[in-house]
Amino acid sequence: MPGEHDITMLLHAWGSGDAVAGEQLGALVYQELREMARQRLAGERGDHTLQPTALVNEAYLRLVQGGVSLNDRIHFFATAALHMRSILVDHARARLAGKRGGDQVRVTLAEDLQAPDSGDAELLALDVALTALQEADERTARVVELTYFGGLQRDEVAQALSISVPTVDRALRFGRAWLKQALDG
Repeated sequence: MPGEHDITMLLHAWGSGDAVAGEQLGALVYQELREMARQRLAGERGDHTLQPTALVNEAYLRLVQGGVSLNDRIHFFATAALHMRSILVDHARARLAGKRGGDQVRVTLAEDLQAPDSGDAELLALDVALTALQEADERTARVVELTYFGGLQRDEVAQALSISVPTVDRALRFGRAWLKQALDG
């Protein structure tokens, strides 16, 4: 795994307009971003058309075009993870959009037809629930996002949000319970 100091130095140089630093940064973080994307897509439906490489490329493009000053490694990967979440949600919305035929059942010529996968609908329901959680308790929503979508460890989440690890633990317990209730109701 690339060193936090190396990434932070490259982020600052890149933010100052050093294009070479941006290229070095991309090469340094690509594998970690790809692993994040692979983990995000692992829970998706089997016939998902978005591949890890495409998800990384789209998230990286949004990072580059975002104009956000990225402070350090944790901030970089947290922002990348949030972009990945946004891309997956956009992808699910497009797939389910009635005007694109997203509500039609796909049928294959196989003997053992299975019920259509509800992964897109579940992802959209989770997105709605997270948005509602953000309105109710913004910090808890950020902790949940950084942990589950960002793949950050508890200490990294604490550092990113300038809170203690026990506060992260409490927020995760509350967030899980809140989301479970929202998704079950």
